[in-house]
Amino acid sequence: MGRVCALAVLLLTLLLGVAPTADAGAHGDGSQQHGIQQQVVVEVLRLKVPAADREAWLEAERQSWEPWLQAQSGFLERRIYWDAASDEGVLLIHWASRRQWQGIATAEVERVQERFDQLAQQGTGRSDPHPFPLLFSGELIPQ
Repeated sequence: MGRVCALAVLLLTLLLGVAPTADAGAHGDGSQQHGIQQQVVVEVLRLKVPAADREAWLEAERQSWEPWLQAQSGFLERRIYWDAASDEGVLLIHWASRRQWQGIATAEVERVQERFDQLAQQGTGRSDPHPFPLLFSGELIPQ
């Protein structure tokens, strides 16, 4: 199963290199870009999550990001995966539109991230400022 997850993450990473806006504006009138702003988008996050801290990570997610996401306009669903081979957590967060997702204030996201980090520190017993560091952030456009 670990190889399958690692392969899926690799495939997502390769797709992310071209998927978001590779042909945006190709018509010269901005219509492609407008379409991308209005269609469903999937936010992709990869975090370093050691096996020993997996439950602490999941609990920190449940207490911070989960309730916050559920209150956001445009939030559709979140799927959480863990790759045992690479000790990585993968989150796929579905948004109704890129505009709604990107319209969230940075300060608000940072506030939730601080709460997540506090909970993660408590759960792991570590004082690292970011117990589960972000390895990758990107987006996918469903086809």
